[in-house]
Amino acid sequence: MQLRILTAITVFLGSYLPLAVILFSQNIDYPALGRSFCWPLDEAQCKVPLLDAGYAIGFLAVTLVCFFLTVLALALVRTRQDITVREAEYVPTDLMNYTLPYVVSFMGIDYQDTDKFVGFCVFLAWMFWITNKSGQVLLNPILIALGWRLYNVTYSFAGSSDVHKGRALVKGYLTPGNYRQWPVQDIQIIKP
Repeated sequence: MQLRILTAITVFLGSYLPLAVILFSQNIDYPALGRSFCWPLDEAQCKVPLLDAGYAIGFLAVTLVCFFLTVLALALVRTRQDITVREAEYVPTDLMNYTLPYVVSFMGIDYQDTDKFVGFCVFLAWMFWITNKSGQVLLNPILIALGWRLYNVTYSFAGSSDVHKGRALVKGYLTPGNYRQWPVQDIQIIKP
């Protein structure tokens, strides 16, 4: 099964939820948090403690929705093919693709500076294109936090003696044995 482009974009954007939180936190007017709450909101006397955070709130909202859609999609995947895993080797996920944008966030992205913001969007689009074309859009660090792990596996389908090698995204730990899986791109999704 090949990921459709909209699904791949959703998974990719959901993996950048922590980055959106970092960028949002950089747009908070922290001294304004110490002021007392006033009601009804009067623009002359009350000030929302955000520094022009429209784009920051938007990016945070989009990544949050995409994150929840990714979690929901993985929860709804129904493994249908019986396989026998003969060997399983844990592979640490390549974090470099996801580390670079976090470093960029501390170099001072200002949503109001159009040049830098457009450059950041182009950078993320480029990262998506590379990640999607390499078939690794499902391999992101936020899934590690949710208990998913990547394995190199040697396996065979039920009733077949043919041996296959591939990668598996597993909820939890994987040891040799019988499982059910469902392929997505070049990765088997296994839920023990």
